[in-house]
Amino acid sequence: MKRMIVATVLALSIMGSASVASASAGSSDATTTTETVLVEVAPVPIKSGTGRRIVYANRQQRVWVINADNEVIRTFLVSGMLGQPGNGTFSVFSKSPTSYSPEFAGVTFRFMTRFAIGRNGGNIGFHEIPIRNSKPMQTVDELGAFKGSGCLRSSTQDALFIYQWATLGTKVVVVP
Repeated sequence: MKRMIVATVLALSIMGSASVASASAGSSDATTTTETVLVEVAPVPIKSGTGRRIVYANRQQRVWVINADNEVIRTFLVSGMLGQPGNGTFSVFSKSPTSYSPEFAGVTFRFMTRFAIGRNGGNIGFHEIPIRNSKPMQTVDELGAFKGSGCLRSSTQDALFIYQWATLGTKVVVVP
């Protein structure tokens, strides 16, 4: 549902820009200019640091990937657990192209990027939606809901992006 709203807002903003551009193009002696306005769907939380980092807002179930110039280069919904991990600044400490859950038999996932240790001592990281018995444990449309058991589930594309973008030591800021 949240992705549908985002897509609708984006489509409306694009259609609005197109109608302004075509209205300006009616005069033959006028120069037509178009301006691209990026609509920030979800602003980066305040007090989330500066510089190259990943920001995770637990209550919003949203992630922002921010480059060294403090520009958001990607934002997306995830499914994690309320209050897990705790707020703070962490660093990516390991990555694996494939992984599994030591707590839940038969659960596997790809593109694991670990950055914290959970309350029960397990690793917490970003990864794609887990597979159990050859079936995804949730749909991409369900991202944004609290469905995880500690890690941050995301679409395959977003998990792969984080996996490729984050290096060991990359800062991860968790806010409420």
